[in-house]
Amino acid sequence: MTEQKKSLNFIEQIIEEDLKNDYKKEDLKFRFPPEPNGYLHIGHASSINLNFGLGLKYNAPVNLRFDDTNPIKEEQEYVDSIKRDVEWLGFKWEKECYASDYFQQLYDWAVKLIKDGNAYVDSQTSDEIAQQKGTPTEPGKESPYRNRSVEENLELFEAMKNGETKEKAHVLRAKIDMAAGNMLMRDPVMYRTLHQTHHRTKDNWKIYPMYDWAHGESDFIESISHSFCTLEFLPHRELYNWFLEKIKQPGDFLPKQREFARRNLSHTVVSKRKLAQLVEKNVVESWDDPRMPTISGLRRRGYTPQSIRKFAESIGVGKRENMIDMSHLEFCAREDLNKTAPRVMGVLNPLKVVITNYEQEEEWLEAENNPEDETAGSRELPFSKEIYIEQEDFREEANRKFFRLKLGKEVRLKNAYIIKANDCVKDDDGNVIEVHCTYDPKSKSGSDFEEAKRKVKGTLHWVSIKHALPVQVNEYDRLFTVEDPTADKEKEYLEFVNPNSLNVTTGFVEPSLKSAKTLDRFQFQRIGYFCVDKKSSAEKLVFNKTVSLRDSWAKKK
Repeated sequence: MTEQKKSLNFIEQIIEEDLKNDYKKEDLKFRFPPEPNGYLHIGHASSINLNFGLGLKYNAPVNLRFDDTNPIKEEQEYVDSIKRDVEWLGFKWEKECYASDYFQQLYDWAVKLIKDGNAYVDSQTSDEIAQQKGTPTEPGKESPYRNRSVEENLELFEAMKNGETKEKAHVLRAKIDMAAGNMLMRDPVMYRTLHQTHHRTKDNWKIYPMYDWAHGESDFIESISHSFCTLEFLPHRELYNWFLEKIKQPGDFLPKQREFARRNLSHTVVSKRKLAQLVEKNVVESWDDPRMPTISGLRRRGYTPQSIRKFAESIGVGKRENMIDMSHLEFCAREDLNKTAPRVMGVLNPLKVVITNYEQEEEWLEAENNPEDETAGSRELPFSKEIYIEQEDFREEANRKFFRLKLGKEVRLKNAYIIKANDCVKDDDGNVIEVHCTYDPKSKSGSDFEEAKRKVKGTLHWVSIKHALPVQVNEYDRLFTVEDPTADKEKEYLEFVNPNSLNVTTGFVEPSLKSAKTLDRFQFQRIGYFCVDKKSSAEKLVFNKTVSLRDSWAKKK
């Protein structure tokens, strides 16, 4: 029986068609081109997975290129974070490139366009230029400076470059067609004057190229074969091709721009501008806050690179935008963590249990680290007369469907013994603060006694009070209360921030976690998956909840 061949997505179909026609396999070259004006988010993960995945599929190089053409918003911090995120996801780039590497070449080509009559310096304000653009149904009006002489344009453009003109006094525009149906072709701006310090070129340049001018030309310089971008850049493709046609020489290999649809994630935002506002307004503590959809936030929360790549692969690439529910990302995390995360005992809402007939000071029990991983081995777990269980695991009285601890009934303690609740102690308000139990010494898990094989319907996790480590636990909910916080155009998206997106509690865990390091991941049995936070220390352990063991959000809805 032959193995069924995996169907190609439409991007792969484009490449396969190009290989049949005018491309050779050695021509293939891709790039991931983020702007370093913020941290990468889950939407970028799809683009990273697409471009680097194509590189792996076709054994083709992939460049990491920073589109650093706006010195006002770009910082080295963002460059460093982007590199860290791409590496963490498991990808390697062929070359680390920057649009700023090409500033001189881009300037030289702009001079060529001026000499060829394809560009001019416009001295109008940005508002005047915008007013003259026209509408989709009405043609634009030509600038009064459109027919400046080549000599005057060259002189002004050089003065702009040298910082001899004021900021915003002039721009360089391509001379195309002010009546074009595609409004992006109505003499778009190629350069603006900015007397700003660039994070790499410092104060060497006083003019900076616009995205549409820099992007395609950067692809051309790097011999990129396919430039994949999101669907909002589809109208830009005509301009992308026009610029390339103006600088190419006979026999030059030109890149192709092709578009795919964004995948939006529910109950969050994936606009870097809006994410930056969340940080600036202290809605979250930082770009890597575990509630953020940034890759660094997901990493800090406990997501694995494999789970994020699996998520990107499972949603694929398409031609229409759609909303992906957060629960799908969480499902991908559970699937991976179930295979890899060691099992431990942790109690988040403790209730004291005293085993009245337990006479030893303590004993150490054997516990399996991960039943899904045969190589994970086992660990020793301390047991003593006084333990913590979850408060919700005890009721004085309950119906037959309650299989946890209740008065007069038995449960098994995971990896330990069967216990029976006999009575409880309450505070002045009637709250149970202590449960008294007896245990069956012959019911020890894994022993040969028949009592050890006796079946009881409930199994509880627990920790020995004597050995328990206090820990801070950060539990998270959706960052926004609605699926799409930007859908209501009459309300600010910040109005939908969930005030209960973070709940901080103190819990207790088994002593094996004392040596846990930042980003170590664990399954707290019967609760969920947790990760050691970067603020954790030997004196104060801090855990972030990644996801619960099951999708609890569906019940809330």
